[in-house]
Amino acid sequence: MIDKIFKLKENQTTLRREVIGGITTFMAMSYIIFVQPVVLSACGMDKGAVTIATCIAAAAGTLFMAFLANYPIALSPAMGHNFYFAYVVCLAMGVPWQTALGANFISGAAFIVLALFGLREKLINSVPQSLKNAIAVGIGLLIALIGLEWSGIIVRVEGTLIGLGDLKNAPVLLSLAGILLISILLVLRIKGAILLGILASTLIALITGMSQYRGIAGTPPSISPTLFKLDIAGALSWEMLGVIFTLFFLDLFDTVGTLIGISEEAGFIKDGKLPRAKGALLSDALATLGGTTLGTSTVTSYIESSTGVAEGARTGLANVVTALLFILALFFYPLIQMVSAGYESSGITLYPIIAPALIIVGVLMMGGIRKIDWSDFSESIPAFLTITIMSFSFSITEGISFGFISYTLLKTVSRKSGQVPLLLKVFSILFVLRYIFLK
Repeated sequence: MIDKIFKLKENQTTLRREVIGGITTFMAMSYIIFVQPVVLSACGMDKGAVTIATCIAAAAGTLFMAFLANYPIALSPAMGHNFYFAYVVCLAMGVPWQTALGANFISGAAFIVLALFGLREKLINSVPQSLKNAIAVGIGLLIALIGLEWSGIIVRVEGTLIGLGDLKNAPVLLSLAGILLISILLVLRIKGAILLGILASTLIALITGMSQYRGIAGTPPSISPTLFKLDIAGALSWEMLGVIFTLFFLDLFDTVGTLIGISEEAGFIKDGKLPRAKGALLSDALATLGGTTLGTSTVTSYIESSTGVAEGARTGLANVVTALLFILALFFYPLIQMVSAGYESSGITLYPIIAPALIIVGVLMMGGIRKIDWSDFSESIPAFLTITIMSFSFSITEGISFGFISYTLLKTVSRKSGQVPLLLKVFSILFVLRYIFLK
């Protein structure tokens, strides 16, 4: 029955790989359970309720992806979007969080319309192969950079922006040990290398006293402070139009970028097209609608799903495992908190147990760089800008934006505008207008 639903044999995978992949994906993205409440509480939202909303929304969205698209791409509230929601919309603009949730709901509803008409699917299929590969590599570097920062190996430095951290610091040493262990397991071709590395790092943290045993199970908090508290009517105003458009824009291209990046790495893209793209994009839209009613910001496909893909996950069965773990997390809050614990160091929070997995994924996602035609500058320069801007600006959207604009411009200048799909030209113009009027 499982093979019939998820087509394991057809996708050349096994039950064991899917389970390991699903667990690994959860371990890599479980930090959102703790980050999201902290971020949204800055604008007055209840931490406990946001925690519950985050877990349920992630589980629901991940299951949507499993059954509507059969991909091992998990969903959860998006990093970056949550900061825009809390610090820009709510704190800087003074918009109540209930109204901001309403705006998020409207942008999600617009996504459903686009998904049903297949516009987002057409956009994915319109992205040139060189940019598809560049997006995958850029996401890999972005993941690695996040991992390097969360490990403490790379830190903020005056004058040069970033530099090498204190390698004698305990969390940094734990991260280095995790990287070394996962690397050795990969070299020895041991399955589940990333997951085993995460579990081993947790054990080391407990033995060395870096992490304290907090128990296994606990009663989940109430979701009532945020459940159905969104204000859709309040978001239907001219003042909120820019907010809705920005939320829509960010989600559109973060989702497209993540789907392309992970799908390219996993080999899902066939003849330049992503099969079942409509189901994948519809899953993202439905998850955002559900998340806003529960009490959390934009829910989207997660780049950390690439950790599960790296462990061999190829179908939605891995997503079922990930979704179940998000639900279980509600009842094992102390245990998840211990595994994904943050460590304060020099005024910043480090995540040395999770960070090594993200760094190794960066390695695994670099393969697409060899598929780019570096001799054709109209292909290589847009690819380079996509990779560098995406990783250095910490934004998938900005990387895609620079890639689209430069690709369209350089192809036009070189009298090859016929190679630029119409949708790519349209969105290049929209990106330029966005920088002119919204930046």
